[in-house]
Order: sequence, then C-alpha cells, then structure tokens
Amino acid sequence: MKNNIPAPFISLLPILALICMLYFTIHTFGSDALEGGSQISLLTATAICIAIGMIGYKIRWTDFEHAIVNNISSVATSIIILLIIGALSGMWMISGVVPTLIYYGVKLIHPDFFLATTCIICALVSVMTGSSWTTIATIGIALLGVGKAQGFSEGWIAGAIISGAYFGDKMSPLSETTILAASVTDTPLFQHIRYMLITTVPSMTIALILFTIAGFSLQATQTEHITLFAEAIQHKFVITPWLLIVPIVTGIMIARKVPSIITLFISAALAGIGALIFQPDLLREIASAAAPGEGPSLFRGVFMTYYGATSLGTPLPQLTDLVSTRGMAGMMNTIWLILCAMCFGGAMTASGMLGSITSIFLRFMKNTVGVVSSTVFAGLFMNLTTADQYISIILTGNMFQPIYKRMGYENRLLSRTTEDAVTVTSALIPWNTCGMTQATILNVPTLTYLPYCFFNLISPVMSIVIAAIGYKIVRRK
Repeated sequence: MKNNIPAPFISLLPILALICMLYFTIHTFGSDALEGGSQISLLTATAICIAIGMIGYKIRWTDFEHAIVNNISSVATSIIILLIIGALSGMWMISGVVPTLIYYGVKLIHPDFFLATTCIICALVSVMTGSSWTTIATIGIALLGVGKAQGFSEGWIAGAIISGAYFGDKMSPLSETTILAASVTDTPLFQHIRYMLITTVPSMTIALILFTIAGFSLQATQTEHITLFAEAIQHKFVITPWLLIVPIVTGIMIARKVPSIITLFISAALAGIGALIFQPDLLREIASAAAPGEGPSLFRGVFMTYYGATSLGTPLPQLTDLVSTRGMAGMMNTIWLILCAMCFGGAMTASGMLGSITSIFLRFMKNTVGVVSSTVFAGLFMNLTTADQYISIILTGNMFQPIYKRMGYENRLLSRTTEDAVTVTSALIPWNTCGMTQATILNVPTLTYLPYCFFNLISPVMSIVIAAIGYKIVRRK
C-alpha cells in the first residue's frame, strides 16, 4: 500500500536521471541512439523509479507490474499497425507508387516559385514515405543543390525543405511519430490525423505564402538537377498513372473511416499486386541480391519487400538512398522503444510520480487555452531536455492524459497538441537528435535554418490560437 504520494521534486528524479543518460547516449551514439541506447536509458530510469517507490514509499512490486502490463497492452494495436506500415512503406516504394508521385511532383517545379515548390515536393514525399529524415536526406539534398546553384541562401532552402518534410512526418499515416502520438493518447490513428488538419493546414498555408513572397526576391532559372532526378526515376521504375489507384483507394478508405489495420493491410496488398504487374524486374533484382545462387523469384521478392530491407541500384546516389526500404523488420527499433517507454510510464504512474508532476501544471489549466498552452510548453520543454522527439511525445502524452480526462477534453486534442508542440519543433533544437541529424545531412547549422522553418515555428502557435477560438474543441462537463 502507498503511504503517501512522492513530492514533485522526488518525482522528477527518474526524469532527471533519464535526461542525463540520454545526454550521454546521444553524445556517444548520435543519430544511432534509437538503436538501443535510448531504450537502455528508459529501462534504467524505470528501475530508478521502481527503487524509489519500493524503498521510499513501500509500493508493492505487483502494483508496478500491473501498471506496466496495462500500459503495454494499451499499445498492442499500435504495434500491429507499425508492423503493417513497415510492410506497406516498403511495397509502396518498390511497386512504384511513391516514385510515380515523386516523378509527377518534381515535374511541377517552377523557377518563379522555387522555395514554395520545394516545400510542397518535400511534403509530398514525406507524406508518402512517412519519414522526414529520408525525405531530407534524399530529395532534400537534391533540392538544396539546385537552390544554391541559383543563388538562394542555404538557410531559406533548408527552411523550405524541413518545413515540407515535417508536414509529411506529422500528417502521414506511415509516420512513426504520428502513430506514437495517437497510441500514447489512445486516439484512433485516422481520427488523430483528421483532427490535426485543423491546425496543420493553416500553418502550412501561411508558410507557403511566406515562401512564395520570398521566392520573388531571387528567382531560380535552371532546374537541370531536378530533371536528372526525374529521368533517373523513370529509368529505374515503370511510371504510370495506374499506380495512383493505390493511394486513391487508400484515401477513400480513410475518408470512409475504415479501421486503420484493415485500410493499411488492403493498401499494402494492392501495392503488392501493383509491384507484380508493373515492377517484376525490380522484384527479381531484390530476390537475386538476397539469394544469388537460387535464381530470381517473384515470390521471394514480394515477401522480402514486405518484411525486410531492400536496396536497388540507380544512376544517382540520392535516388538509391530514397528507394531503399526497411520493411517490417525496420520497425523493430521503434517498437522496442515504445515497449521500454511504456515500462517507464507504467512505473511513473504506479508510483504516483506522474500524478505529482502533472499537479504542477494544474494551476495554469483553468480553461482551454491554459490546457493547450501548458501542453505546448511542456512538449517543448521535453524536447529541449530529453533531446529526442519520440521520448518527448511519450512523456508529454502520459503526463497530460489524466488531466485531459479529468477536465473532460477529448484525447484527440491531446494527441494533436502533442504533435504540434513536439514533432515539428524537434528539428529546431541543435542538440536534439532531429536537429543534429538535419544539420549534418544538409550541412547547414540548425540556427542558420531555424528562422526560415516557418511551418515548424507556426504550428505550436497555431495550436494555441485554435484553442483560443475553440473551433471543434469539445469539453464534457
């Protein structure tokens, strides 16, 4: 039995320990911290929390065990979704769905609207791949080269690239951060995405207007790099409008509110059929690379694309990186992180420490604006201190979910605000894994591109503005 609830200072000790361990982990492993270092840090912080609870407050081990099991069971559906998305993202790429969309997208570039078009292209690619990192490291680098060759400053170009990439990272059903925010707050995935449109569309609209105005001050006049990229895609893949049936059917199922698992499974299956029809040579290439002595096999190629990593040789290194896939196996680091984070969240809940910390915010949460503003600033604080967007999403969601429930707010408001505050701002913090990675990939310092990442800067503010307006925010009395 609990004798009393830990004081806020005591309750912060496991989080402070986690922050210290994450600092050394990220300093040591850099962007590879999610491959195990962050998970070990979470489990160690969990052990510290349990030790304080059991020794100092006589909390039984069974209480911790039950809370951890309940936390993990609550994300079981999300883990299944992650696995299916791993299969879907791989097959969407190899089938030619994503290359077709990229091909048509880069054809839309216009010299007079280079920055705005760059943002749109990166948003399109990121929505289709679910990864801001992949988008920035591939098509983003190509666009950076084009822009610099035409005289645009690297800060403006990087700002447009990152704005578009994080729009897709935030809105894509393939994005790990999107799934994580929905799962941590117990919000259905597509309900979460639809609700984010209310803050995300105005933020992106304002960003595009600003990029368009800026684009008129210095115009790009050549697009040879983009032309080469499009030609390389067309050389490697069969590009056909028929492949657009897959995203169209997927969009229809989402609009009709078909359950996430069913929608994603059917979409992955349709992409597999498209691969067999339009890209059999690529499937044979994948199969031959995996088993050189056994000859090409369409069956092996399809299954490997669904469950494992694939790599195709292309004329351009950037395109080779872009079309590489991870499959279901590529989701295991994220699943591992979620399981470890659920252990930490369960321990913090069972010990009463999470409730003790959230009580600090209650004095500022008198109305809707106060609730959303507190969530935004807490999410930013977590991004600054934990230096990792995944852990920040988990901690922010776990911390505020009881408060939102007690005050009568919907879970989707918490999931949306968490993404508005955490996902998009992670790239603006120099010591955050996202900030370090994007600055390294683009070779542009974080503080150089920060003022021009309009979408990332506007999103948290827009979340508070919409809360002040009260549009589609329901509160049960």
